[in-house]
Amino acid sequence: MSEVTSRRVVLQPSAAEIIFAWFQRVVAGYCLLFGILYWIRLIGFYPGPLWRFDLMPVHWQVAAVMLAVFFPFAAAGLWMLASWGPVIWFICAATEIVMYAGFPNLFGHRLLIIASHAAVALLYIVFRVVIWLQKRQARR
Repeated sequence: MSEVTSRRVVLQPSAAEIIFAWFQRVVAGYCLLFGILYWIRLIGFYPGPLWRFDLMPVHWQVAAVMLAVFFPFAAAGLWMLASWGPVIWFICAATEIVMYAGFPNLFGHRLLIIASHAAVALLYIVFRVVIWLQKRQARR
């Protein structure tokens, strides 16, 4: 064996990095689903009160349009594991948290959505810290 081949560094993703990639893809699936649900609301496919754009109050029109565009965009970024995917997801999550926690009299109470966004954010932070610690340990 030559000296060059004995010093080769093999770049393999850790188990945490592989699980993190799949976690991002699962979140991407949910983002796509939320985006589709907002588009259904905008086009009036579902026969219910305030489920058509022209019948919505202005605050719902603004929120629904923004989230109908941003959620599929976040899904694409998360699925591709792009660095901007979590940023766009964070904008969507922060918007919904402000909607449902900050203005419940306008948008209603959706504690499950708030809790799910908080859980995803917490898991994301845990994954990033674990991966950072693994890389720091590998450098030593």
